[in-house]
Amino acid sequence: MILIAVPVLAGLGVAVAWQGLIPGVASWDCAVAAVGTSVRLLGPLAATLAAWATLRAERLDYLRTLGTRSPAVGPLLDLLLLCGVAMVAYVVVALVILADTLVHPAAPGFHPLGLLAGAAALLLCVVAGYLAGRLVPRPQTVAVVAMLTAAWSALRPAGWSWLSLLPPASVGPVGLYAGLRPGLAADQLLWSLGLATALVAGYLWTLSQWRPLMLPIALALGVTAVSTVRLHGYGGSATVRTQFAGQECRSWPLTVCVHPALLPALPSLEAVATPLATRLAGTPGGFRVVRQLPDQTPAGVRRGVAWVHVADLAPGYERRTAQELVAGLHTRCQAPYEQFVDAWLLDAPAPQPGGGGALRRFEGWNEAQRQAWLRHHYLAYRRCALRGADFQAVAPAPARSQDRSTAYGAKGSTPAPSASAVRRPSQPSTSRPSRTRPTYARKSTP
Repeated sequence: MILIAVPVLAGLGVAVAWQGLIPGVASWDCAVAAVGTSVRLLGPLAATLAAWATLRAERLDYLRTLGTRSPAVGPLLDLLLLCGVAMVAYVVVALVILADTLVHPAAPGFHPLGLLAGAAALLLCVVAGYLAGRLVPRPQTVAVVAMLTAAWSALRPAGWSWLSLLPPASVGPVGLYAGLRPGLAADQLLWSLGLATALVAGYLWTLSQWRPLMLPIALALGVTAVSTVRLHGYGGSATVRTQFAGQECRSWPLTVCVHPALLPALPSLEAVATPLATRLAGTPGGFRVVRQLPDQTPAGVRRGVAWVHVADLAPGYERRTAQELVAGLHTRCQAPYEQFVDAWLLDAPAPQPGGGGALRRFEGWNEAQRQAWLRHHYLAYRRCALRGADFQAVAPAPARSQDRSTAYGAKGSTPAPSASAVRRPSQPSTSRPSRTRPTYARKSTP
């Protein structure tokens, strides 16, 4: 039964830790926090297993023949075996999560002390469960240990109070622009080791009445008390916001900047943002730069920069990013006319009900007519004030007037990120020879 527990614990731990990872993104802080989260499940299971092991018929007596006849040797060997089983399962969980992190580009910041803190918390759970079974060797003890350890893990949600930072800690999800608090892992490690040492030394003292054991008990309790005070000082928050810096960018045809861990997403984000930027060219919603927001600031276009949230790289993240950007262009309109424009900007099927002739007219226009219409009615679209009568064809502006109104930009406008838009600044210089061409021809006639 003890050996069967290893793959069971490891499998359950991997399943829980995997849920704490950011899909498609590698982050060392997130990986360490995910491994620590698995202890919130492994801890109660390992404690229950340890309490159950004390009620076995053999009680692991075969190991006691390896040492002397001291009454402390048997419990120590039993406890050593149970801790080894829990540690093997924990190491498997840590290796799986770290291997997944290594296959993706991750920002620097690996904290091995966080893994040691999780291991110490798991050992503490094993010690507590084993000693409870030793002190009260009854079947009800196993159920009580299971309920108490499960309640200790489940009733302390992340950010609830400073008690949520006591091992096994509840850290919660760690975002890309957040990190674990410096010093938190060290305090948790000392707290778990101090309390576990005090419990083991105290139990051995009850067996042997050896007075020198009082010194390590006092030291261990002192370390635990100091660590408790330090954990209380964190105020219940296990993470801190990191500085908004160090983004990776791709500069053609748009400038797209994201967190270094999202580097593989740059081509896809650029591909989905370029058509949208082209259709919004010449409007106050035009943009040439796309940047990832590090916080919960609303997405939208501000001063020619499209600000978006890219929380993960789960399938469909490109579509979600484009939808978030389009939703930030207006105030969440529910009218069908704005939904027509949204569907066109996103290359999505247009909603059929409530459109009538306006939808048929809009679908009959070519791309240039739609862009010209949007430039003319953008303010009404932004204020959710479009009407069916507004869907009248607007002739695209001639090349020169369009260049003067968009490339040189009327106030709040942004040129399209296309080849024609890139050449627009040079067109005024080509128009001057056209006005002086007759003079040049008269001089060259003789």
